[in-house]
Amino acid sequence: MTGKIVKGIAGFYYVKVVGSGIYECRAKGIFRKEGIKPLVGDDVEIELTHEKDMEANIVHILPRKSELYRPQVANVDQALLIFALEDPKPGAGVLDRFLIQMERQDLPVKICFNKNDLTDEASASEWTGIYKDAGYETFACSVKNGIGLEPVKQVLDKKTTVIAGPSGVGKSSFINHFVPDAEMETGQTSKKLGKGKNTTRHSELFEAWEETYICDTPGFTSFEHEEMEKEELRFLFPEFLPYEGKCRFDGCVHVDEPGCSLKEAVAEGKVRKQRYASYVQIFGELKEAEKHRY
Repeated sequence: MTGKIVKGIAGFYYVKVVGSGIYECRAKGIFRKEGIKPLVGDDVEIELTHEKDMEANIVHILPRKSELYRPQVANVDQALLIFALEDPKPGAGVLDRFLIQMERQDLPVKICFNKNDLTDEASASEWTGIYKDAGYETFACSVKNGIGLEPVKQVLDKKTTVIAGPSGVGKSSFINHFVPDAEMETGQTSKKLGKGKNTTRHSELFEAWEETYICDTPGFTSFEHEEMEKEELRFLFPEFLPYEGKCRFDGCVHVDEPGCSLKEAVAEGKVRKQRYASYVQIFGELKEAEKHRY
């Protein structure tokens, strides 16, 4: 029997089998011996142990088409970052850190600015404009009022999308809009463990409609300095790439060097100053962390 892991918690994996329901599974010991860990999003083969109680063992993990290391999820097609335009106001530095994490993992990213009913059109246009200019597909919507969600639905269709963003921006409301029974499903999969409903402490996959999955994840806003070198950072801002190799000095990191084509582009308004400011801030953090590493 083949299904998809929709949640993993405390050594249990919950596998959704189309037409049958959700099975509570353990992974066979062979996976531990081989150093393989089943991940949410994995397509797996299971072997029933107690059919009446819908319990089974995972006996085989089918080949993965992709694997994220942060959060640990398999077979994801894209990420959708959700930020609020108000309550809380968006922070470019935080948003850019999310984007850097996704860029490092070669995962396509879309950005959805929620709560546009709480702000004016000029503010919404400013924020969406910053990231459209950076090369990202962006949306402004109001989940509460159901406004602007049709284009987002089209982007989600027939894909597995990981949802990310800081707390308070409306991620749960977003998921509940597209998956009305999400809380019910969470309750079903955690009933034996006595867990509360809809707590985002573990990655969880919800089927919104046919071949369309939304993956809710615990927060991963922290930026691990030790994970990368400062020289890598400039390649993770897509709008910087056209200026690479056009500076006076080879290997220009676009911070203090004279004759920097990127800094000229910022001064001319070709690259958004907010994005460049984020870059300089994060570059400085990486440089400082490097001092303590060596």
